[in-house]
Amino acid sequence: MNHTVAVTAEELTFAPTFNVAVPFIDRHITEGRAEKVAIRTTHGDDITYGDLAKGVNKAGNALRNLGLGKGDRVLMVVKDDPAFVYLFWGAIKAGFVPVPLNTLLRAKDYEFVIGDSAAAVVVWSPEYANEVLPALDAVTPGPTHRIPTEGDGTTLRSLLSAASSDLEPVDSTALDDCFWLYSSGSTGNPKGTIHRHRDMVVTSQRYGVETLGAGEDDVFFSAAKLFFAYGLGNGMTFPLWVGGTAILYDGRPTPETTFNVIEEFRPTLYFGVPTLYAAQLAGYDELAPDMSSVRLCVSAGEALPPDILRRWKDRTGLDILDGIGSTELLHIFISNVPGDIRPGATGRPVPGYEARIVDENGDDVPVGTAGRLLDRGHSAARAYWNNPEKTAATMYGDDWLDTGDTYMRDEEGYFYYQGRSDDMMKVGGIWTSPFEIEAKLMEHPLVLEAAIVGRPDDAGLVKPAAIVVLTDASAGNDALEQELRALCKKDLAPYKYPRWIEFVDELPKTATGKIQRFKLRT
Repeated sequence: MNHTVAVTAEELTFAPTFNVAVPFIDRHITEGRAEKVAIRTTHGDDITYGDLAKGVNKAGNALRNLGLGKGDRVLMVVKDDPAFVYLFWGAIKAGFVPVPLNTLLRAKDYEFVIGDSAAAVVVWSPEYANEVLPALDAVTPGPTHRIPTEGDGTTLRSLLSAASSDLEPVDSTALDDCFWLYSSGSTGNPKGTIHRHRDMVVTSQRYGVETLGAGEDDVFFSAAKLFFAYGLGNGMTFPLWVGGTAILYDGRPTPETTFNVIEEFRPTLYFGVPTLYAAQLAGYDELAPDMSSVRLCVSAGEALPPDILRRWKDRTGLDILDGIGSTELLHIFISNVPGDIRPGATGRPVPGYEARIVDENGDDVPVGTAGRLLDRGHSAARAYWNNPEKTAATMYGDDWLDTGDTYMRDEEGYFYYQGRSDDMMKVGGIWTSPFEIEAKLMEHPLVLEAAIVGRPDDAGLVKPAAIVVLTDASAGNDALEQELRALCKKDLAPYKYPRWIEFVDELPKTATGKIQRFKLRT
C-alpha cells in the first residue's frame, strides 16, 4: 500500500509512494484513535487525533490556497502549540517544506535564515514579532506571505478556519526532501540541514520504540522545545508514531515549571538536558515534586556528568538515559539503554546506526584512543542547503557524517565523550578533555555547573581554566577555590587541575542547553 513502511529489526522498507504525514497523522484515524487525545497543552487544550487530522488538512489547504509551489519553504517561528503541529504536518502533506526555527534567535539571525532559505512564507507567534518583523523588513524582496498565527487581519487562525478539512497527500518518496532544520550556528551562520521523508520514521522507530520502549500508553513531556531536533522527536514524532499523547508547554523550562507540568499532566517519559537536571536537583528538596508517573528520563544536548546521573537516581529512583544526537542525524544515535546504564558513558550505537572513531587522517584509532566521532544511519540529512563546502567537509563517502565530537571507545564497545573537537586542549603535550574536569568539579556539593576552557599561562602554554556556577553565589571564595583544585588533583591526572577558577552567575548557552565554551575563551 502507498505511504506504508514495513518494520523489521534489520531494515525499514518504504512503499514506493510515501508521504510521511500519512503514517504519523492519517493512520491513527483508520486504526481507531480518532477520539484519543494526541496533544495536551498547559493552557487546557486537549486535541484528539481526529482534531489533529483536521487541523493538519486545514493547514495544508491554507498553504495551497496561497498559491505555493511544490517544495516551497515555510519558515516557522512558532511556539510549542497545536498550531506548530498543524502547520508542520500540513506543509508536508501538501508538498511544501516546513522549516522550524529557534524561537530565541535575534533579528539578525532571522534575517540571515530568511534570505538563505528563499522562503515563500514566514509564520510566527505574536510574542516573537519584535525580532521577526525587523528581519522581514531587512530582506528584499523577501517572502511573499507573512503571517502571524493570531491577531488582527490575515492570520494562520483565520486561514485555517476558511480552509477545507479534506486533503489528499502529495505523492512523494521516502528519499524526497521533506523538512529542514537550521543548526544552532554557534560558530558561524546557521546551516539548513535537509531531511527526507524517511528520517522521522527511522528515529521514532529505532530510538523511540526500540530504545525507549515507547508505546501507545505513554505520555511524553519534553522540556526541550519542538524547534530543534531533540525536542521535535521527544515532543512530537515519538508520540505520534506510537499513538501516544504529547504534553506541550510553551513557557521557559525551569525546575519549578517542569516539576509543575510533571505533577499535573503525569507523563511517563520525561526528556531534559544536563543543565536542567542539575538545576532540578539543586531545587529538589524545596520543590518536593511528585515524579511517580515517570518511568524513564532521557538526557541529550551535552554529555551528562556521572555525578548528576547518580544523584538523580538517588533522589528520584529514576534512571536517566544519556545519549548523543545532532541536527544532522535528527535524534539520538548513541545511547545508554534501560538495564545497561554506565555513568560517564554515552552508551553504544542505537539500532540501525554505526559509529567509528578516527584520527586526523580518517583512519580508525585503537580502542582507548580519542579521536573524531563519525556516525551513519538512515536518518542523516541529505545535505546542507546552499553550502556545498560544508556538506563536503561534514558528510563523507559511504554516508558517514563527522559529528564534530571527540570520543573514546572501550573494549566492550561503550563510547565516552571527550569534548567537542574544537574544545579539546593540549596540556603538557597531552590531549585533555574539558568534560572530564567539569564532571569532577560538579561532584562538589556547591557546584551547580562548570565549564573548562584552555587559556595560556605566563609562558604562553595552554592550561585549564574553570568557570563555575555555584548553588549559593555567596559561597565563592579563596577557600572554595582551593577545595576544588584539591578535588581535581586527588582524582585526575596531575596536569588536569584548573589553574584559574572564576565564579559566575551563569554560563553562556545555546537554546538547546549546550555551553558555549568559545565565548569563555576570551
